[in-house]
Amino acid sequence: MTMREMVDTLNKWAHEYYVLDNPSVDDREYDALYDKLRQLEAETGEVLFDSPTKRVGGEPLKGFTRHEHISRLYSLDKAVTMEQLDAFFTRIKKVVPNPEYTVEYKFDGLTMCLTYEDGKFVRASTRGNGVVGEDVTAQCLTIKSFPLSISYKGVLEVKGEAVIRLSVLEKYNSTAAEPLKNARNAAAGAIRNLDPAVTATRKPEIMFYDINYMSDGMPETQAACFAFLREQGFKVFNDPWICLNEDEVKDAVNLIELKRREIDVLTDGAVIKLNNVPAREVIGFTDKFPRWAIAYKFEAEESVTTVKEVRWQVGRTGKLTPLAELEPVELAGVTVRRATLNNFGDILRKDVKVGSKVLIRRSNEVIPEILGAVEHSSDSAEIIKPAVCPVCGSTLTESGANIFCPNRMCRMRVVGRVVQFCSKDAMDIDGISEMTANQFYTDLGLRECSQLYKITAEDLASLDGFKDKKTGNILGAIAKSKDCELSRFIFALGIDGVGKVAASDLAATFVSLENLRSAQREKLLSLENIGDITADGIVKWFASPENAAEVDNLLAAGVTPKQKQKQVKSNIFAGQFVVLTGTLPTYKRSQAQKIIEENGGSCQSSVTAKTTLVLAGEEAGSKLDKAKKLGIKIIDEAEFKSMLGIE
Repeated sequence: MTMREMVDTLNKWAHEYYVLDNPSVDDREYDALYDKLRQLEAETGEVLFDSPTKRVGGEPLKGFTRHEHISRLYSLDKAVTMEQLDAFFTRIKKVVPNPEYTVEYKFDGLTMCLTYEDGKFVRASTRGNGVVGEDVTAQCLTIKSFPLSISYKGVLEVKGEAVIRLSVLEKYNSTAAEPLKNARNAAAGAIRNLDPAVTATRKPEIMFYDINYMSDGMPETQAACFAFLREQGFKVFNDPWICLNEDEVKDAVNLIELKRREIDVLTDGAVIKLNNVPAREVIGFTDKFPRWAIAYKFEAEESVTTVKEVRWQVGRTGKLTPLAELEPVELAGVTVRRATLNNFGDILRKDVKVGSKVLIRRSNEVIPEILGAVEHSSDSAEIIKPAVCPVCGSTLTESGANIFCPNRMCRMRVVGRVVQFCSKDAMDIDGISEMTANQFYTDLGLRECSQLYKITAEDLASLDGFKDKKTGNILGAIAKSKDCELSRFIFALGIDGVGKVAASDLAATFVSLENLRSAQREKLLSLENIGDITADGIVKWFASPENAAEVDNLLAAGVTPKQKQKQVKSNIFAGQFVVLTGTLPTYKRSQAQKIIEENGGSCQSSVTAKTTLVLAGEEAGSKLDKAKKLGIKIIDEAEFKSMLGIE
């Protein structure tokens, strides 16, 4: 038997065992052929690309590298009531008159994206922020439930959920020195472990459920996507339910809720998608979610426990948040010891007292939430609204329902600002945790983020726990952060209400920090993701003398935020905000979008007041109607080609 024949035979047997759950040979026969292959590889020095001997845990990695996905991986909007699900149906039917849906299990693990080129596995990465994830190829290679080679020869990204079966977790915990709490955390910890050998011991697998990108064009339906995945050898838990109306969707959701306790994989809901893929392009996306899909989350577990005390936490903006310390309670495999209350008004509304029994829920099986008091005792004590900051002793102020510490130099406000500034999605200064920021506050007198750039090796050498390697890593990360993207710098500033999406929009709109610092409220409100409160907050933030001085100090320290430049071939569509709708005779939607962006334009998912141009094809729907009402210029593919000088 040749090496090629050995590899093909072993991969066939592995597929039968790990994917089809229907082995045709026993373990001894597999092991015997595997050993022969390994011996032949040692003798010849040749290892085929898809050899099963590659699926072993290699040397530990020093850190994860980033990988930018070909196509963005969106998260899903959520519904927790049938009324919210009905609202989703209503939105769909406004665009698609007779929609057909699919319903699938929503597995609770870690989202993975695998890339293939020319039929070969190239890379595995986590979802990350949807645009950039962590490269976990070495960890993924220890998993035997996905193919290293496929028959499809184009460029392909497939999505799946890394999970650890409940029975596998139980077996692992029976001998583990440190048992793992639950299957969700076990799967995430296995994949995001720098030592692939640890990944192998936990035996995760990947349940595939979607195609993220396909260079030759996507299948026409979600059902066809599943069929393609099966055909290529990917492990699919089961085919989706195909539902012709809303009642069939609800029946499928109810069936999944009944069956999920019987299967060996942790699930927390059902995913409903529009089956027709071309119709999805018409419906489009929000900044966070596809408008054509939703996750129905099952009711969370609830339990009763006792409030031991309530502590007030101070955030970077000075806002105080009450945190309830609880008698430990087990919910969905996790021990809950504390829960956040929104503000003092929330405490009064829910009648929460120290010493009282409260109903607690892991909302959507993730966030601990106190629903309200169920029983008071003679020892129950009212929670007193604080008058002074529990950290610095400053007299507190109130704004609406919230309480604030006005002292900018309050320890926890400083620590919060530093942690936000150094976080991965901001300046990405690795090694500066909340504990380290506290240490810098106490021992180095750190009060502003700009002072990070003045820290020396001698400063760090005087601190406990800082040896040469740690010192070098932190100073290196601080120096590297000086050359940063404008959107990351804006997010790092910690302006209230400005998250990653808003920061990206601000960077794209204003292009430079100078322009943003002098931005007028009306200009800010023209952005899709900026509302009244956030716009006022941005203007107020930059108008503050303390904030202005801090920005100046950061720039003086050598921080140079720059807007990421797109590769532009021409300015044909410069200043144009373009929406694509309908089916074009020649171009795929993705091809036309790429051409527009390469020639200076920006593409939008929906028609807004900001839209300046609509490229419409056949069967264009509501987007075309809205564009006509707004008087926006509309072109077809022929005019599109003419603008580009293409005959």
